[in-house]
Amino acid sequence: MKILHVVPSYKPAYEYGGTIESVARLCEGLTAEGAVIKVLTTTANGETELDVPANVEHKVDGVSVIYFKRVFKDNFYVSPALWKHLYRECRNYDIVHIHSWWNIIVLVAAFICKMRKVKTVISPHGMLSEYIMRHSNSFFKSCVHFTIGRSLLKYAIFHATSDAEYEECKQLIPGWKGFILPNLIWLPELNITKPANKLFTIVFLSRIHPKKGIELLMEAISHIPDKPLLQIAGTGDKKYIEQLKSKAKALGIEENIRWLGWQNREQKFEILMQADLFALTSYNENFANVVVEALYTGTPVLISDKVGLSRFISEHNLGWICKPDVKDIILKLHDAMANKEKRNCINHRAMADVNKYLSEKKILPQYLLRYMS
Repeated sequence: MKILHVVPSYKPAYEYGGTIESVARLCEGLTAEGAVIKVLTTTANGETELDVPANVEHKVDGVSVIYFKRVFKDNFYVSPALWKHLYRECRNYDIVHIHSWWNIIVLVAAFICKMRKVKTVISPHGMLSEYIMRHSNSFFKSCVHFTIGRSLLKYAIFHATSDAEYEECKQLIPGWKGFILPNLIWLPELNITKPANKLFTIVFLSRIHPKKGIELLMEAISHIPDKPLLQIAGTGDKKYIEQLKSKAKALGIEENIRWLGWQNREQKFEILMQADLFALTSYNENFANVVVEALYTGTPVLISDKVGLSRFISEHNLGWICKPDVKDIILKLHDAMANKEKRNCINHRAMADVNKYLSEKKILPQYLLRYMS
């Protein structure tokens, strides 16, 4: 089977978060399964460009990838060379899989696929959630959706990574056909050794962004009598990070927070394993790869009910689910810190549950079946 993937950015542009890792793992896994895969992407790497030759084919961990130059350095950048290549080549593939939305790169790519009448799958990766629709350039998004976006989306099959994202997509376009399959995540060989931390240690590891609800978590911690240690790992807008540091000082928990910065693959699994609890009190998350990564290290999770994996966590009793509300976070945090028996149980069985339900071996064949259906 021949599958062409179109994505605004590709590894090693890890600055853009977990989607980069998930798309790469999917492409690598499909290649290993014998599918013919090619990725069309750009040299985007935040405010800089990836140091790779453009417009030529590269082998990136076994996957054929072509990086094209972008014209502008923001979410609305364009790449005529990519679109030209897609127009010329798309009919040579059984299916085109487009990742993300609201980016001019993928909007035009979807238009080309519709015009060329090729089978298309779109993975919005959370970009069609109500939260994203309402925040940041909402007028632009509304105009695009009601002029051309809805038509382009309805032509394609949508791929949701969680039940919550699936329901949001179905509500956005009634009758839209789609399917649910989890993200693929790189998980290393790991021997779990949990430390006896002197201070109860909570870790937040993700892109530092207002939608992550970090302020809610910080405020909740300020109301806990026996203050835990909060480790914040990740990068984000410098001004926003300074605002968070100012808030921590105002709340009197400045000494209870460690700012770890960006962590590579090996470092992040070590940090997750050393924690007593992983927390992600987001206002919106379509999936949240890091929740799976935390569980894989045997670390229980405290996540909001707006995180796509919240239903999975609840069904398998792998942590605590809260509302994105300070009072509820305080209640669930108290319980998580007090319930050592539940935490120990999760320490011992979470990795097995991840391997059973979310492993690449289980999920990859399902992607191929969906592509062929």
